[in-house]
Parts: sequence; structure tokens; C-alpha cells
Amino acid sequence: MLRRTILATILIIGLSLPAVTFGKELKGNYDDLLHYTMIGRFDLAKGYAQAILDANPEPVELLELSKANQQGYALLIKAGENTAEPQLAALCKKILDIIEQGRFTNRADAKIIVEEIKRLSSTSRAKMEAVKRLQNAGEYAIMYMLEALSDETRKEEMPNITWAMSRMGRDSVRPLVAALQTGNVTVKAEIVKALGKIGYPQSLAYLKYVVEKDGSPELRRLAEDSIKEIDSGAMKSPASQLFYRLAENYYYHAESLAPAEDANFANVWFWDAENGRLGREEVDKRYFNELMAMRNCEWALKADASFGQAIGLWLASYFKAESVGVNMPEFFGQGHADAMTYATTAGPEYLHQALARAVADKDASVALGIVEALSTTAGESSLFYRVGPTQPLAQALSFDSKAVRYSAAIAVAAAGPKEAFPESKLVVGNLAEAIAQSGEQVVEDSNMWNAQLADGYALRAAKVLLKLAQSRNRILDLSLAQSALLAATKDKRPEIQMLAGHVLAYLNNAAAQNAIAAMALDENNTQDIRISGFNSLAVSAQLNANLLNEAAVDAIYSLVGSKQADAGVRAAAAAAYGALNLPSQKVKNLILDQARS
Repeated sequence: MLRRTILATILIIGLSLPAVTFGKELKGNYDDLLHYTMIGRFDLAKGYAQAILDANPEPVELLELSKANQQGYALLIKAGENTAEPQLAALCKKILDIIEQGRFTNRADAKIIVEEIKRLSSTSRAKMEAVKRLQNAGEYAIMYMLEALSDETRKEEMPNITWAMSRMGRDSVRPLVAALQTGNVTVKAEIVKALGKIGYPQSLAYLKYVVEKDGSPELRRLAEDSIKEIDSGAMKSPASQLFYRLAENYYYHAESLAPAEDANFANVWFWDAENGRLGREEVDKRYFNELMAMRNCEWALKADASFGQAIGLWLASYFKAESVGVNMPEFFGQGHADAMTYATTAGPEYLHQALARAVADKDASVALGIVEALSTTAGESSLFYRVGPTQPLAQALSFDSKAVRYSAAIAVAAAGPKEAFPESKLVVGNLAEAIAQSGEQVVEDSNMWNAQLADGYALRAAKVLLKLAQSRNRILDLSLAQSALLAATKDKRPEIQMLAGHVLAYLNNAAAQNAIAAMALDENNTQDIRISGFNSLAVSAQLNANLLNEAAVDAIYSLVGSKQADAGVRAAAAAAYGALNLPSQKVKNLILDQARS
């Protein structure tokens, strides 16, 4: 018995030993995390992972530990993806995030970068080591290299700095092309030469802009030389076209333009003309590409103000950026207008360009924004604008997204078309479908479809159908929506019921008129709905004469003669009854029924 107790005690102590060391130094906790993860003791691994996080480690220190053990780092990544151990995976992901912070801190450390730039002008060995570290710093090194080039007291360093700048990687292109706005001709010449030697095609548009716009013949010649080093064929294209192509590449998230992966943000670089230096703003990676597409569209318009394609792409990019659902970047400034404001200001030509792109891409967010803008501003003649062989708005009527289809139908209907077109049945069909939508039926809940949108589209569709009915539109056949309208007279939403009755009043058939009467006579409906129904019945009778069945006529007759009925409902029923222009026998009976003599 005593022996068994001792063994149990030893076992308990043995199992608890790792737990009591969770608070030791960072390296020990990191090594133990990897060890227990490797042998599958995930319960203990979680403790060491938590201890690392609780210690709030310096990102650079944790980065150095990961570099010292590459196999361990690979194991940590694998643990972060282990869905079978979600708690450990979540802790490992947090540790990996800290390591990435350390990687970024090392890259962007101004003190280190400035020292490495100075080392370029020391020994040959130091120069080679320095350029490697500057290449690792990437875009963050450029601003300090340019400042050094601009410093008159450091002229002797210039050859080494320009040598290193021409060996910088892809990430250096964005700050370099932003710095082409410098007024320092000497520095600008070195940037132009460096871009040619770096050799990435995203420089081409900016270099061609120098060729077309710069006042210095020498800079124009250098820019031509750099273009030829990258792609001599680009000399045949105007800068506006090159900027547009670059914008499209950003819009479609070309891998070659992706921001560095070692930070959870991306940099947008600007030239600060007042202080003569580069500046950057950190932006959310989720819309970095769209922001850069917008900027390149702006440059296309600077290169050629008549290059209208850039406007359509700019609008699409803005809507796409907004669809991410985060605030626009700080450089937009307070009071910056939203995408819809610009879209409603733009002409239909540019809106249709953007819509054609969205339809081709099956991008519902962009398509919806553009269609809503068209519904606000476009008239009939501009709704079916052609972009090449296609009519984007007509294509939107068959879009996968309900919101896009319904918005397109509402836009066309609201314009009140006066000339026949092949998609007219699609317009009415979409409006009929929209009326039947109800928030109660919605399962999906997203920014593209939810209960609020379902009810909103039902109401908008009903209102636009009424507008068509009242204007006696001959192009859109409202009888195609009759089934949906008949069902809507029994809808749970009062406004939908009443609007359905108003629209049905303009349809010349017995089913429509009898449905209105049934809604008006239904005692389960509210007083407002019943009065609205009788008002609609009066309009129907005035337009189409009496189409009611005998039972409905008798029911209205009884209501008009009832002393128990609500006075307002009774009065509305009487007006409808009179509008039916029934034979004198019915009216005679009504008069005699109330006679007292």
C-alpha cells in the first residue's frame, strides 16, 4: 500500500514538473514549446505557448530564436495550422504574429538602415554585407538612400549609394516611382537609372511619363534608356495606356505587385514636395491593390486628361475598396466623398465601363454600386449604353446576385422606357420576384443580402411598378407581374399590400379587380388597408368598369348598408360601389332599405 502511494506521488510530481517551469526565460519556454509539440504532448505545449505570450516578448528577440532553429519554426507553423488542436493552433498563430512583427521591425529600423548606407562607403566586404541588408529592408531603405543622395555633404558616397540603389528589389519600385516627383534633377536622374537596372515593368508607366512630360532633355533621354532596359516595346505606348494597364494589374491583384508579407499592412508612398522627401501611409492590405489601382488611374488622367477608360476603372476600384468594409485610409482626408458620390457625378459612359467590368468579373459589390448610381442619374437613352458589343445594364438583369438583378430592373423601370427592347420581360420578371421577397424568409445574412434588403427591394419594386402603371407605360407589360401582385394583396406588410392594390387597379382583368375587392372586404385587415383597397377598387372601376363577381358586389352592397361598419371603411366602400356604375336596381334597393316612410 505504501509503495503504491509513493509511486502515485512520484507520477504526480513528474507530470507537474514542466508546469512549474512555465515562467522561465523566453528561450527555455520557446524550446520547450517546440519539444512538447514535436512529441505530441499538446497539453504541455499549450502551457509554454501561453507563458511566452504572457511574458510579452520583444518581437525581434523572438524572431532571432526562430531564425536559430529553422526546423522548429517550420514545426510552429504546422502547429498553427493544426485544426485537431484548435487551442494550441490559436496560441501558435499569436506567437507567429509576434515573430512577423520582429521581422518588420528589423526591416524598417531607421537607425540600422542609416548605418548600412554609411557602410556602403567603407570596405569592400562591408559594402557587400550592407547592400544585402538594404535589400532586406527593401522599400524602407529607399527614403534614407534618397536623403543621403540629396545631402551635399555626402557627395563622395553617391557612387556607392547609386550602385546599391540599382540592386534593390521589387518592393523598392513603389517608393522610387513616387520620388520621381522630386525637383532635384540629379537625384531624379539616379532614380530613373536605378529603375531601369532594377528592371520591373511597373516602372514603365512612370518612366514614360518622364519621357512625355519632363522639361529636361537629359532626363527624357535617361528615361528612354531605362524603358529599353526593361521593355523596349513600351516606347510605342503612351504613358496613359501604361498607367491603365498597371491599374488593371493592381485591380486584379497581380502577384508581382503584392505588398511585402512581413507586416499586416501595406505602404502607400507619397512625395512630400514641401519637405522634399518621401512619406508613407500604412493601409489595410485588404484594399491596398484597389487603392493603387485608383492612384494609377489618376496618373493616367494626369498623362492624358481625355483618357476616359481610367475613370471607369477608378470608379470600379473605389466600389471594390469600399466592399472590404473597413474605413478608407487617412490620406483620403476628412470629408472625402464616397464612391457613390463620384459615381452619380460621372456620366453614363464611365458607369457602363465599370459595370461591364463588374458583370464580366461577376463582382456583385461593384455591379450593385454602379447600377444604383445609374438608377439615380441615367435616363432611358443612356441606360442601354453599349460597351463594345455588350449592353452592361441588360446583362445585369441576369446577374447571379438578387440585389444586382433587382437594382437593374428598378433602374430600367424608373427611367420609363418608351422604346421596345429584348429584355423587357426580364425587367418585369425581376420586379415581380422582388415583390415576393420577405425578410422573414431570408436565411442568408450578408452585406449583399439580408432581411432588411429583402424588405427594401420588395417596397422599391412595388413603388416602381406603380409608377409604371400610373404613367401607362406600354413597353413594360405589367400583366407579367400579376401573379406576384395578387399574392402581395395578402402580404403581411401593410405597405406592400396597399401598393399591390394600387398597381392591380390599372390591370384590365377580373382577377385583378376581384383581388382588390377581397383585400378591401377582409375584416382581418386593418382599417387603413381596407380603405386603401376600396380606393384602389374605385380607380379600377373608373378605368376598367365593373369586372367583379356577384358575390363581391353583394358583399360591398352589404357593407355600405351596414350600420355596424366603421364609418371610414363604409364611406370608402360606398365610393367604390358608386364607381362600379352598377344597374339602378342595386342603388334603388340601397335607398329603399334605409327609407322610414
